[in-house]
Amino acid sequence: MSIETQEVLDLAKGNYGADSIQVLEGLEAVRKRPAMYIGDIGTKGLHHLVYEVVDNSIDEALAGYCKNISVTIHEDNSVTVTDDGRGIPTAMHTKEKRSALEVVMTVLHAGGKFDKGSYKVSGGLHGVGVSCVNALSSTLHVTVKREGKLFEQEYHCGAPAYKVREIGESTETGTTVRFWPDTSIFQETVYQKDILEGRLRELSYLNRKIRITLADLRELNEDGSYYTNTFYSEGGIVEFVEMLDKSANRVALIPKTLSVEGHDEASNVMVEVALTYNSDYKEHIFSYVNNINTVEGGTHVTGFRRALTRIFKTYGDKEGLFERAKVEVEGDDFREGLSAIISVKVPEPQFEGQTKTKLGNSEVSGVVETTVSRVLQAYLEENPKDAKNIISKVVLAAQARVAAKKARELVQRKTVLTGGGLPGKLADCSERDPIKCELYLVEGDSAGGTAKQGRDRNFQAILPLRGKILNVEKAMEHKIYENEEIRNMYTALGVTVGTVDDIKALNISKLRYHKLIIMTDADVDGSHIATLILTFIYRYMKELVEQGYVFIAQPP
Repeated sequence: MSIETQEVLDLAKGNYGADSIQVLEGLEAVRKRPAMYIGDIGTKGLHHLVYEVVDNSIDEALAGYCKNISVTIHEDNSVTVTDDGRGIPTAMHTKEKRSALEVVMTVLHAGGKFDKGSYKVSGGLHGVGVSCVNALSSTLHVTVKREGKLFEQEYHCGAPAYKVREIGESTETGTTVRFWPDTSIFQETVYQKDILEGRLRELSYLNRKIRITLADLRELNEDGSYYTNTFYSEGGIVEFVEMLDKSANRVALIPKTLSVEGHDEASNVMVEVALTYNSDYKEHIFSYVNNINTVEGGTHVTGFRRALTRIFKTYGDKEGLFERAKVEVEGDDFREGLSAIISVKVPEPQFEGQTKTKLGNSEVSGVVETTVSRVLQAYLEENPKDAKNIISKVVLAAQARVAAKKARELVQRKTVLTGGGLPGKLADCSERDPIKCELYLVEGDSAGGTAKQGRDRNFQAILPLRGKILNVEKAMEHKIYENEEIRNMYTALGVTVGTVDDIKALNISKLRYHKLIIMTDADVDGSHIATLILTFIYRYMKELVEQGYVFIAQPP
């Protein structure tokens, strides 16, 4: 298997003409069951229409033919997407006996991305193409600049209003699509600028040196000009990682973000990875396949983690760093404080998982592991100071993990073994059926006293918390389990840490209350305390949130 560094994306050198458009199936079901094709008919589905059109332009960029993409939100909430790619072919499609442009716009799964000679990779999770946008728009107008001419066609609810017609000449190339989402289909028809900005910014990092501009004609600046924002990244995912760390105020552990790039000729898989270490106690890994955010991970993430663990373990053992620390390291320890972006381009991705956002291609794991291993090994050899800083972080993570395990076991032992060992400040209720019981978390003894006077002691229990609890987002895990207020919450609730399947999961089989109510003062401090409690519950008692047991009281 030959791996070489890939500096510039230059994917499609094949022909892209009318007969490159392959027809797989029709549009009949799209208007009847739109959620099957775009996820839903609310805000998410509405914005997905824009992503589908932009994906076509990004495909042209990946093929090396497009440098500029613009998205415009009009005052009537229609959207225009323009690119300077080659333009959708307009010649007669041999099989369909009509213009290839009309085929692309009116037949589901018709496009160059299904013809291996036209595009090597293409984006789009649902992959339904711009025809789906056409089907779900009351009106769609497309203009194409191609081969020195200017063409146009208009559609209503997916049906062409007239045949593709030539309307002039042009020395440029590209495609412009303007569409009006069908208000009889979508529950939400107002575009949110922030949502579009988030995705376009992400695309600019994942596809470096492509300029993407967003204009919102509904919003005027103070000088009377329309709102515009341009996204352009010279450094790609390296800049992406640095931006994410900076926005979260994470302090870098090494001076420079490590960049990994590679291309496997046999599978034509391309790998880009950017990684750095910081002072945080958690890992932050974001992975993408053909610009799709694979939130469930997949084989590319598996390959990356395997390479990271193996190379750091080998280096630490060779230098005797783990032996001196007298600690057994595990895979999770190597990823504490890690920030990484993994972006792979795969010709035919196979997606798995509940939301189809988990990569299943087995060959990708080996390609990523080999590429990352090669670059990471060289980096550690050439930068011994950085390597030792990272290994020191790994050792601390391992020591903290061991301490956290002991603290978890202590919480579990105290809860299980001491039936009468409820927190001293807990004013319990007499009811023993958890479904009927409520536990109020209040701030301080004074609030606790007032709450005790006003409660129904038959089914309402009160647990006063002393001041602001620990901020679990910034604390080490063993410190969290050692915190008295947090341990009191575990004990009062009757829950333990660890199940048969997961040692860190919450065991709620003996939960004593089916309503956990956070009741704090209606001021800034009260809101802060409520936020800290919610953060703890979300991070360490998420099962309570998922099963609908957590509530917030709204005091006057």
